[in-house]
Amino acid sequence: MTKTGPAPSNTGLEAHYRQMRRIRSFEERVGELFVRGESAGSMLHLSIGEESAAVGVCSAMRDGDTFTTHHRGHGIFLARGADPNRMMAEIAGKATGYCHGKGGSMHIADMSLGHLGANAIVGGGIPAVVGAALAARRRGTGQLSVAFFGDGAMGQGILYESMNMAALWDLPAVFVCINNQWGMGTRIDQATRVTALHDRAAAFGLAAETVDGRDVREVQAAAARILDGARAGRPGFLAVECYRFFGHARKDKSPYRSPKEEAAGRSRDPVAFARDALIAAGMAEARLDEIDQAIATEMEASIDAAIAAEEPPLQAMFRDVFAPDAPEPEPLARRIDRVLARD
Repeated sequence: MTKTGPAPSNTGLEAHYRQMRRIRSFEERVGELFVRGESAGSMLHLSIGEESAAVGVCSAMRDGDTFTTHHRGHGIFLARGADPNRMMAEIAGKATGYCHGKGGSMHIADMSLGHLGANAIVGGGIPAVVGAALAARRRGTGQLSVAFFGDGAMGQGILYESMNMAALWDLPAVFVCINNQWGMGTRIDQATRVTALHDRAAAFGLAAETVDGRDVREVQAAAARILDGARAGRPGFLAVECYRFFGHARKDKSPYRSPKEEAAGRSRDPVAFARDALIAAGMAEARLDEIDQAIATEMEASIDAAIAAEEPPLQAMFRDVFAPDAPEPEPLARRIDRVLARD
């Protein structure tokens, strides 16, 4: 169900604004990295316009909680405490990145921060959360696991199997759908008749809500309700309605959307909304400008460091692929030389 309540206070809003601004600035630099030809691979996906979903939900999580993300998950990982320098280096395919340059934009992971992995397959990371939640319940640690995905994953059967299993076993699992209105080039109302996505989760017995992503405080309040319920044994589902500012991927100019629609969607900017709320509460614009500039400087340094970082050495190709004590596979050229020499 969609819930509304009393107007949220400004408590914590400055911290939320800082985090959303960091995500926005980081994503802008990621786009720049791509345009400059310095990113690894040919695809990356920006979450500009969705910052409130990342910050609102992650601020309701606790240390030790685990999560998975989709291919548009940079902001979520930042909101959980990721180092932007290591993230940018990973997106650039550099050895100093979180996965030593092997994961790139869509496969970043860091177990120490509870990040069980991003996944380029739509809905691919969702079932891992069910396993993590089952492990947490058996350990009795009070931890939970959160699956972040986009509205495009609402068409994947694995999501419904996962929600059913979580509900059946009363697991501390939460499913967060960041509904940015577009699955690649298909608008959500062209993909499904019923766009109240939380109704589907409620049918499985999950506590389910939809929240407007314009106000990060509303997102946090809804996330706190859902996550608290999951810790108490009732798994949940939260749909956060946002608007994806840009195309599906950085190179997509989104010709399938009209300028009028994009203008309307961008008018719901959660970062601008938070900034206006802080000004209305008495914070000086000059102070906000200082915050913005400090964050911009931080992210400029991250892109410079990523470009300057070393490429992973060729001999590290199979590292992290096999068990630490397993011998690395013999390079094909060496094997051919050995076989020919034997003849």
